[in-house]
Amino acid sequence: MSSTTEQATGARTWSVAEHLDDILTAVQPLEPIELNLLDAQGCVLVEQVTVPVALPPFDNSSMDGYAVRAADTERASEASPAVLTVIGDVAAGSSGTELTVGPGRAARIMTGAPLPPGADAVVPVEWTDGGTGAGPARTMAPHSAAPQGSGGQVRVHRPVTPHAHVRARGGDVCAGDVALEAGTVLGPPQIALLSAIGRPAARVRPRPRVVVLSTGSELAQPGEELAAGQIYDSNSFALAAAAKDAGAIVYRVGAVTDDAETLRATIEDQLIRADLLVTTGGVSVGAYDVVKEALTSVAEEEPGEREGEAAEATEGAVGEDAEQAVHRAHVDFRTLAMQPGKPQGFGTIGPDRTPILTLPGNPVSSYVSFELFVRPAIRAMMGLADLHRPVVRATLLPPHGAGDEEPAPLTSPEGKRQFLRGTYTGGERPEVRPVGGSGSHLIGALAHADALIVLPETVTKAAWGGEVEVVLLG
Repeated sequence: MSSTTEQATGARTWSVAEHLDDILTAVQPLEPIELNLLDAQGCVLVEQVTVPVALPPFDNSSMDGYAVRAADTERASEASPAVLTVIGDVAAGSSGTELTVGPGRAARIMTGAPLPPGADAVVPVEWTDGGTGAGPARTMAPHSAAPQGSGGQVRVHRPVTPHAHVRARGGDVCAGDVALEAGTVLGPPQIALLSAIGRPAARVRPRPRVVVLSTGSELAQPGEELAAGQIYDSNSFALAAAAKDAGAIVYRVGAVTDDAETLRATIEDQLIRADLLVTTGGVSVGAYDVVKEALTSVAEEEPGEREGEAAEATEGAVGEDAEQAVHRAHVDFRTLAMQPGKPQGFGTIGPDRTPILTLPGNPVSSYVSFELFVRPAIRAMMGLADLHRPVVRATLLPPHGAGDEEPAPLTSPEGKRQFLRGTYTGGERPEVRPVGGSGSHLIGALAHADALIVLPETVTKAAWGGEVEVVLLG
């Protein structure tokens, strides 16, 4: 990380890319652990998995019908059915060796049941009379309701070829095949495969535990009555939802009042369950910017003092108070050349050097900051290769409802990278339209956006009909 002295004097403005690179350099993938399959969903596999047994492990029927020798049906037709003697039933879960299908014989067989010795094909029940002596059957009589169905004769109206309607042993995967490569993200199909080959667990990088904490004495929780001067806390809900969407296990902490000691105590309480801490609010230059007040004292120490603290960090923090724990930290508060989201903070905190990202408090600023910085950090901790939202190029069009008169071009401050909310339409000629204004408090517009329109530092005006960079949020 850069020197904290530089940050304290405000001598440097960071670019978006520099801040992100600093975060991704410091954040490391979590250590692999063994997790039960359902707990491993969404995690990244860290080992190659080979198939111990073939799938399927035996030849089995893909239909409800009759296991036969194909040669016994080769002349079968509606006018002259092949008549076979039924010797019994083969149900799914049986060994399949109780019966042997000889010439002129057949066994009723259920879907998934092993093919009995002597049989080389399965005739679907719909191609037979179902053992009733009548016309084509639509279904197979239940064994309990019609025990005679497992005996007597069956008339086969259509021929089958060898191996017809039979799932061959190893037809899916063979023993020794690679089932999944290291780096695979475990979704439902991958978990299905692991369970099918008998693996009850997988070795993965776990989903990071992310604690989201909002600050501000003006914040009330949804469902409470608003007092004078209060607003509802939306940031912690938005960021918790965004962290969950990124793949994290999320813990949302209710708003902390503008008191540095209270914030320090809250952070200390949360460190035990956090792989990553995210705060929102209190990082600008106001008199009540509590996050900076609570954490800046570390930034004022000399580098040698911080290095000494780092050496002592492994000794643990048992019995230390909140302020001591928070002082085991190195947090830089930065000015970024971006809009919204100019004030940012990043560092580590606590005895385990837990990463902490401090985001601005305006709702749009905090959400845009999350997408640019926190989401990639979460995915890096998971060991994912794809860290970022998709970025495309699209034609910039005026907002819907602009009327016949073309509005003024979009503007952006020189030297800043601006991120505007937009609605994106894909296809052969992708288009994007701004939604809402540029104000960082406009949550209503954010709720209708599915993209961010990016205006680079060198662009001060973006004309309608031109091409722009778009970050897709959906």
